[in-house]
Amino acid sequence: MSNATDTPSPAAPAADSHDMIRVLGARENNLKDVSIEIPKRRLTVFTGVSGSGKSSLVFDTVAAESQRLINETYSAFVQGFMPTLARPEVDVLDGLTTAIIVDQQRMGGDPRSTVGTATDANAMLRILFSRLGQPHIGSPKAFSFNVPSISGAGAVTVERAGKTVKERRSFSITGGMCPRCEGRGTVSDVDLAQLYDDSKSLTEGALTIPGYKPGGWNYRLYSESGFFDADKPIRKYTEQELHDFLHREPTRMKIAGINMTYEGLIPRIQKSMLSKDREAMQPHIREFVDRAITFTDCPECGGTRLSEAARSSRIGGTSIADACAMQISDLAAWVRGLDEPSMAPLLATLQQTLDSFVEIGLGYLSLDRPSGTLSGGEAQRVKMIRHLGSSLTDVTYVFDEPTTGLHPHDIQRMNELLLRLRDKGNTVLVVEHKPETIAIADHVVDLGPGAGTAGGAVCFEGTVEGLRASGTLTGRHLDDRASVKKTVRKPTGRLEIRGADAHNLRGVDVDIPLGTLVVVTGVAGSGKSSLVHGSIPAGAGVMSVDQGAIRGSRRSNPATYTGLLEPIRKAFAKANGVKPALFSANSEGACPTCNGAGVIYTDLAMMAGVATTCEECEGKRFDASVLEYHLGGRDISEVLAMPVAEAEEFFGAGEARTPAAHRVLGRLADVGLGYLTLGQPLTTLSGGERQRLKLATHMAEKGGVYVLDEPTAGLHLADVEHLLGLLDRLVDSGKSVIVVEHHQAVMAHADWIIDLGPGAGHDGGRVVFEGTPADLVAARSTLTGQHLATYVGA
Repeated sequence: MSNATDTPSPAAPAADSHDMIRVLGARENNLKDVSIEIPKRRLTVFTGVSGSGKSSLVFDTVAAESQRLINETYSAFVQGFMPTLARPEVDVLDGLTTAIIVDQQRMGGDPRSTVGTATDANAMLRILFSRLGQPHIGSPKAFSFNVPSISGAGAVTVERAGKTVKERRSFSITGGMCPRCEGRGTVSDVDLAQLYDDSKSLTEGALTIPGYKPGGWNYRLYSESGFFDADKPIRKYTEQELHDFLHREPTRMKIAGINMTYEGLIPRIQKSMLSKDREAMQPHIREFVDRAITFTDCPECGGTRLSEAARSSRIGGTSIADACAMQISDLAAWVRGLDEPSMAPLLATLQQTLDSFVEIGLGYLSLDRPSGTLSGGEAQRVKMIRHLGSSLTDVTYVFDEPTTGLHPHDIQRMNELLLRLRDKGNTVLVVEHKPETIAIADHVVDLGPGAGTAGGAVCFEGTVEGLRASGTLTGRHLDDRASVKKTVRKPTGRLEIRGADAHNLRGVDVDIPLGTLVVVTGVAGSGKSSLVHGSIPAGAGVMSVDQGAIRGSRRSNPATYTGLLEPIRKAFAKANGVKPALFSANSEGACPTCNGAGVIYTDLAMMAGVATTCEECEGKRFDASVLEYHLGGRDISEVLAMPVAEAEEFFGAGEARTPAAHRVLGRLADVGLGYLTLGQPLTTLSGGERQRLKLATHMAEKGGVYVLDEPTAGLHLADVEHLLGLLDRLVDSGKSVIVVEHHQAVMAHADWIIDLGPGAGHDGGRVVFEGTPADLVAARSTLTGQHLATYVGA
């Protein structure tokens, strides 16, 4: 018998050779001709300092091209309805598989969007109640708070056998929307005392609304309307006069010979101020709106958003409003207890969705939670839910810092999920800074060496052990461990919170020491944000810096956002004897060909639009005549192309010395953004860069108490040290800093720690520890204490 080894082994099928994603010559954003091979069906982690090009490589190159190619498989008609994606700047992209992007973009802030509607759990519950609910009230629409009840009747004309016949038709749709609040759950009320002083007459200046100054047109519209006596105190108005003053419908009239439209004060304010986005308002108007408008739960539906009929139909005593208000872990148990063979497939899918919430660590949410109130990390995990039970394999999952907002206790669970996705035969690409997640990688790509123009190159590719020994910035800091402070600062006062019961807090009484660095921590969902953002008393002079997106177009940049451009324009104008508007690319100085955008956009319908550099100004955005004016030997476009660090030097001394600009630049350098160029579009900044830009802006304000929401999000291990130095400088300058944070290095550096827990949702909401980090490590009485003790090696 011949041995089996004698027969030559057949050549491996050609299909098996495609086990790499090959990227050659990637030049997107700051990438410098990057070429790498990413192994498929493995977990690859991309590391590097904030701004080194990780997102440009993973999201803007690999994931963007994969999605673009999939979109191209649809017909031109369908593509017209899809987002158009430009082809990334790269020479070769080979071996791509379908990419599913799970990013940290906050979910839409529409008041009608909830956790239930965003994950399809509500859709399944509506079908369940329309089939099993007693009394039966209608189709699934009858349980939807987005569908109003409408009915109508009338005559319709029908052509039949050459004759025209009129028939009476009627229709009705039963929806579940509460008619009072229109499915929003809250109603807004205007506090009249904030609009006017009713003891004064209009002549005496009764109106206290910003922009309504006596003598101005807004004011004269009311004082000269003739509907009421302007010399009579408002509290003495008759019922009709008060109605005309506050609620009158738009009426055309002449005031001082000019045609104007008179309208009651309340609808006028609602149109001019309340319909605007709160973030886009000027600070003094935002402050007025916050004072004058109160949002209360709708008295008719009790905040459930649903009509009375929808709330009356029940399954075993539970209405759909009760089900949506339950903590998801409790709702999963309730669904498990329903035994209804006719609904088996629906119940199984709903059960799987709810179990995925619990498994991913979001069992503390409820389905009626507005999706706009979720943090970036929570939003990302909600998006993961639909992929957890998926049977698809050979897919590329792309994650953007999946551990953001997670307590060390929860990171373990997230790591298991990433490994589970990989073990099903998928390629998992993760952009991450946390050493706990880097440690589980099969393959690591380290980008750098610096940020911005100093980054964009691959410093290391290989295993985690190889990274440790590589000597790169990430490798050197991978095993960094902070030590607990020996001495802590003495508080200068206390900020008292009494009986806090926002969301899941249980009547919390706590004193936050002022003049110190306070860290509020606890597992995700334990009530940290409810305590810090929802319970600090008004008027405490608190400046809050969160991670919400900065609103801005391609024309916005760090110089316009921070107000830095104002002193720079004035300095240029003064040095050259011309007006400041010339030095704005959004005003008179703009290049006439591209209108100051620097590029010309060509829309190609369902194909990706093309952006070409403007030939007239060569991307400088300014008219050629403006570039002839100089300050300190530089024109305005050269100044906007400077990195912050260089500009700080430039405006600090010599002919270009501008103290106002130098102060702003100093703050930008303080928060670690020295590498950003002044004219870089805001749309290209990473999440961590956006938060630090906000922090730099707020540092100029007078608030004595700063509240920072996870400032280490998106920060490289090496930058955390820099951040701690900044927090120390803020406290030493007499400010009080409260940080909501999970990073153990920040906890160890705190003067005082408030730990919430012990669990999430209704298992949390209590203060489980208050004291110094050293006491927390010594006691080890909480989950945080145990993880911090392990971290500092105690």
